[in-house]
Amino acid sequence: MKLVTESYLAQIDCWPKNGRHILAQFDDESIVVYQAYRPAIGNFAASHGYFGGEFSLNRMSWIKPNFLWMMYRSGWGTKIGQEVILAIWIKRSAFEHILAAAIHSNFVAGVYSSQKEWKQAVATSLVRLQWDPDRDPSGAKLERRAIQLGLRGEILSHYARDWIVNIEDISEFVRQQHQYVKSQDWAQLITPAESVFSVENADLSQRLGIK
Repeated sequence: MKLVTESYLAQIDCWPKNGRHILAQFDDESIVVYQAYRPAIGNFAASHGYFGGEFSLNRMSWIKPNFLWMMYRSGWGTKIGQEVILAIWIKRSAFEHILAAAIHSNFVAGVYSSQKEWKQAVATSLVRLQWDPDRDPSGAKLERRAIQLGLRGEILSHYARDWIVNIEDISEFVRQQHQYVKSQDWAQLITPAESVFSVENADLSQRLGIK
């Protein structure tokens, strides 16, 4: 498995306890995001290195750079239609482009001058931004917020084909770690190594609400 992993207990003290942060595994060239799909879509993507087959370009597709938020959302791969967990490396420049195009799912005073301006931005946006309560391995809500990004239209097309560096099916890894979660054996739990992804553009960071 290409995904770099580390003891969960060794990481939690290094993560922010509250605020809005992008926790992810990344390097100078790429960043890992996670998605969960039914086998027909997930298996195609893992074997071909891009999204095709039954994958739809006509609906919004959500990416999550935070592993544990993905585990909460998919029930550690146990929810119907989310059995195949994919780790997807995309170009870092592409992720930064996605962030720059993001429009909040809810009105944020100070970012949008009015509800009307925000609604118009949402209607034409190709990227939707949400900050949701982050979760610990058991699914308990944390003070920290995790980001998820909904892609559609031209940006989704580029994501599905052009921006992917690597795709890895990590479903078996997820199943193995889920056993430790169910037994609350946190000392044995291994998760992807993640750290805070900094948005270097100060104006963009402020607009996204990172703090």
